[in-house]
Amino acid sequence: MPTYDYSCQACGHELEASQKITASPLTTCPSCGKEELQRGVGGGSATFRFIGSGFYLNDYKEGGEESSSSCACGKNACSDT
Repeated sequence: MPTYDYSCQACGHELEASQKITASPLTTCPSCGKEELQRGVGGGSATFRFIGSGFYLNDYKEGGEESSSSCACGKNACSDT
């Protein structure tokens, strides 16, 4: 769920709110109670992380080059032995 930045035009109060993309913007300031709350220009930030395999450099790159994720010993998976 994206997080949106809001600021009140009346009192200057700032807050962040997690909302669905389809949800209507908040309008009432929780600090002063006036209908002066406006959503920031950024439009929310969708947070995602690249975890695990499945990325171009280590799984789909053609040409036989070693990926940048290989360890210093030259193997894809090091062991402690």
